[in-house]
Amino acid sequence: MIASVRGQVRHVGLDNVVVEVGGVGLLVHTTPATAADCRTGTEVTLETSMVVREESLTLYGFPGQDAKALFEQVQTVSGVGPRLALAMLSVHAPDAVRRAIAQGDLVALTKVPGIGRKSAERLVLELKDRILALGVDSADLATRPTPEAAGEADAAQVRAALEGLGWSVKQSTDAVSTVTSSPDAPRDVSGILRAALRELGR
Repeated sequence: MIASVRGQVRHVGLDNVVVEVGGVGLLVHTTPATAADCRTGTEVTLETSMVVREESLTLYGFPGQDAKALFEQVQTVSGVGPRLALAMLSVHAPDAVRRAIAQGDLVALTKVPGIGRKSAERLVLELKDRILALGVDSADLATRPTPEAAGEADAAQVRAALEGLGWSVKQSTDAVSTVTSSPDAPRDVSGILRAALRELGR
């Protein structure tokens, strides 16, 4: 597995660079911003993630470990491949992606080409707890919703997810209301969703 590359830039494209390493030119796919920072004839170091397919080996490059880690993390979500993960980092900085997921900001996530509302909801549902567990930048804490607003945002995400799975608006609303009004109601999106599914299955 190629974890990083360092060498002379031989070619700069719109969203890729060719880096010569040991006499071999490696094509590395990047965001347009990363490619724009490279200059032909200069040396560059990129953190890389290799995606192995039956018919190809593809390198994706990043200026630092932070972007690389997020690139790999979002691909753990069903339906998110390397191209879509790279598109997310082309539109938003890593911290902005994490903040959008942590806060359930579907508007920010759907600004990425290829991500619709359902895909955005899936990203939030599957990654929010992990993003929050890792912590967010202190500057983001000031923009985090109040517990009340966050709770309603979580409930709204679960209602939308249930409707996407085929339940009616009323069924989804009733199930979420029953779950969230319980004294021992779960406090995270995945927990609310699991409890609502159990409620609907009765």
